Amino acid sequence: MVRKLRSIYKNYVIKKLKAAGMQMADDCQVLGNPNSFGSEPWLVSIGKGVTITAGVRFITHDGATRVIRKNPRYANVKKFGRITIHDNCFIGMESVLMPGVTIGPGSIVAAGAVVVKDVPPGEVYGGVPAKKICTVEEYAEKILETMPEYNLAAYKQDKKAELLRLFPYPW
Repeated sequence: MVRKLRSIYKNYVIKKLKAAGMQMADDCQVLGNPNSFGSEPWLVSIGKGVTITAGVRFITHDGATRVIRKNPRYANVKKFGRITIHDNCFIGMESVLMPGVTIGPGSIVAAGAVVVKDVPPGEVYGGVPAKKICTVEEYAEKILETMPEYNLAAYKQDKKAELLRLFPYPW
């Protein structure tokens, strides 16, 4: 029942964000609470096949300009920027996307990353500030090299038991 209510609430919030001008393809997956799409959702564009995990923050403006506006030279300074995520991207948990960044097609942003510059297509970025870790292809190869041999039939029948078989308690 709680899951159903969360799903209804999430769909309601996304619908309101789209009505406010946020562009998001219908096949995007938003995990967790979708309340962090910035105070200017009309500056957010999300392509097809994108997954946005829990806690991702879209920062579409730089409020720190308030400090410099006390100087008459900068009295009217404001900084806003569009955030664009192209098709088939994954945005990791608790990451922060700053004003004006573009995430290239087929890219991955690691959990906890703070993205302050564009992420090129097909690359994995992570860290604070986010930097290139590897290409998506290199990431896929690393996973293949280190992946244990799953029993897919057992996994489908009892995911918990299969994962505990592969990753037993350490004591």
